[in-house]
Amino acid sequence: MNSRAQLCATLASPGPGLIRLITEIDDHGPIPPGALAATLPDLTEHHLRQAHSQACALGLAHHPHGIGLAPTTAGSALADLYHAAARWARRCNRPTPVASFTDRAQYTLDLLLRAEPGPDAEVGLPRELLDHLLDTAERNCH
Repeated sequence: MNSRAQLCATLASPGPGLIRLITEIDDHGPIPPGALAATLPDLTEHHLRQAHSQACALGLAHHPHGIGLAPTTAGSALADLYHAAARWARRCNRPTPVASFTDRAQYTLDLLLRAEPGPDAEVGLPRELLDHLLDTAERNCH
């Protein structure tokens, strides 16, 4: 699997942690120091630690002076992608007519990971947004 595919797989990783964390800090602002578990109480400590370390390692979140965990520009772009992916899945009743935001975002990103660009690709998938995000992430990683 190439680095682009690995990154995409990470962004759609099993478990709700990364998707929930990134969308939370983008939608509601920085999470104060020590408040991560209270902000996302339905996630296990393991999922919280994993999401936090992934977000920071991928340059999606950072700790600006004294305000807690905040999104980076790439993190905000990823939150936009997660929202676009979930909206597309909701419009198309995927993966099921009733699904969580996280399940919808994961499902769509999995489709994007497996889809080949071209006339046979599903119409309306936020592929352009994903490609832009992956290009940005690749530049930040090198």
